[in-house]
Amino acid sequence: MAEELEREADRVPRVNGESQPVAAESVGAPRAIDPRTRLLLEAPILPTLLRLAWPNIAVMLVMASTGLIETWWVSRLGTDALAGIALVFPLYMMMQMLSAGAMGGGISSAIARALGGGRRADADALVLHAIVINLTIGIVCSALVLVFGPVLYRTMGGEGASLKAALDYSNIVFAGTVLVWLMNALASVIRGSGNMWVPSVWICVGVVLLVPLSPLLIFGLGPVPALGIAGAGAAVVATTALTALALGWYIAAGRSVAHFRWARLRWASFADILRVGAVASISTFQTSLAVLLTTGLVGVAAGPEAIAGYGTGNRLEFLLVPLVFGLGAPLVALVGTNIGAGQKERALRIALTGGVIAFALSEAIGLAAAIWPTAWLGLFDDHPRMLAAGAAYLRHVGPAFGFFGLGLSLYFASQGAGRLLWPLSAGLVRLVIAVGGGWLAFWLVGTVDAIFAALAAALVTYGVMLSAAVASGVWFWRPLGAVFANGIFARRGLAR
Repeated sequence: MAEELEREADRVPRVNGESQPVAAESVGAPRAIDPRTRLLLEAPILPTLLRLAWPNIAVMLVMASTGLIETWWVSRLGTDALAGIALVFPLYMMMQMLSAGAMGGGISSAIARALGGGRRADADALVLHAIVINLTIGIVCSALVLVFGPVLYRTMGGEGASLKAALDYSNIVFAGTVLVWLMNALASVIRGSGNMWVPSVWICVGVVLLVPLSPLLIFGLGPVPALGIAGAGAAVVATTALTALALGWYIAAGRSVAHFRWARLRWASFADILRVGAVASISTFQTSLAVLLTTGLVGVAAGPEAIAGYGTGNRLEFLLVPLVFGLGAPLVALVGTNIGAGQKERALRIALTGGVIAFALSEAIGLAAAIWPTAWLGLFDDHPRMLAAGAAYLRHVGPAFGFFGLGLSLYFASQGAGRLLWPLSAGLVRLVIAVGGGWLAFWLVGTVDAIFAALAAALVTYGVMLSAAVASGVWFWRPLGAVFANGIFARRGLAR
């Protein structure tokens, strides 16, 4: 594989016949640039982005499909179980987005910038720091949810059987959530070097194993007892542990570009990750808080069946997150590596190209869901009020999915650039419109349709605001004209 990458890197055309200079190691003499890093710096943008993204997108689609299968199995337990998992799902997705998208993006960005600048020793040291950060946060998050989960789910409208189902599932999943944080730290280390294949393959293996394991533990078979909805949580924890073990072995064996080494913990290395990851976490909290508060508002407005309908419809929106993450992970590596090498023009062009692709993918899904909402909702339940609420949500919000995908892809690109002020600002505006606007709309109109219209407006505002900011060059405070001088899809020689 390494020899193939070297041959491909040698075939990449260079500007004026020369490759870009490589910065020296921070602790010693310069090293030859890794062939994979050279590809990120020199290969044509669109083919490189697609080549890096497609394995990620493929595995995220597999993850999405198996997540749907698990939800389908849980729905066999009844509407209360479906409502219970709908209460937990936003919180669990927040853990995933924090560990993989926010802090994981900070890890990938720091390693990509170190490798792009030729600082291999710094990249190696960041591996240990990444593991320490994610393990610490994972333990804290697990404790918080186990203690305060019951209060949170009641506040969101959970009661009776739906509340019990939520707690049965939540207690298992969040007892093992530290494994999610560890797995995503290891995956982000590998992705930071531009290697999307290894994390994709092992995450896919874990998800495929979830397909038979989930119904086995939910309904039981032979000597295996039926655990109900708690079995779904146990299956998630078991497959996550397997994936973390495989990724840990890959790094410990020295097969990753950034190697694991025992090193003295330094605040500078922690700060390099946290200055992106911590700020990105605020953005993730904004997104998840909007969903949590909206779920509570829908519950107050229309009851548990409406929560189940909204939660099932909203699950499709949440599934855009791993799909766009399939594109966003290579955006972090590409943008971060090029920023580290001083190639700002190329980094910005990469971000805009990724935004166009993310918009097209997300909008296609949203329009299909808006036109045929029951094709999705009917997979999980046939309760009339559940279907009515879910269909109303998808008809209002589905056409705005493209703007959500656009903004989310540029959020990942901004992580690579280490510039998160505008994603944070756009996320805050989205939160205000979704929650404040949703409450005001319901107060004025008195229907859940009004809440969903506010959610659609929030997504459109988020995408437009962030894309306008990035395209205007706020990363570098430069004029827009120079960015498009040669076109987004210009040949590599002009893009730099």
